[in-house]
Amino acid sequence: MTDDGTPPRDAARTPVRVRLPGFVDEVGLGDLVKRVTHVAISRPCHGCERRAATLNRWLILTGRQRPH
Repeated sequence: MTDDGTPPRDAARTPVRVRLPGFVDEVGLGDLVKRVTHVAISRPCHGCERRAATLNRWLILTGRQRPH
């Protein structure tokens, strides 16, 4: 914890999972953005890979319910 009571920015945390009925498999937000931009841009750069990894740590889209 920092002095103001918030966790440090680099602290490991679990990604938020959002259930969307149209999704069959789990996909990270970064992977989804990478797929969409790959249509417009032929070769992803190193920055794209880093962005995808960061977004994947933040949010996962899934069509399945989490097991209890």
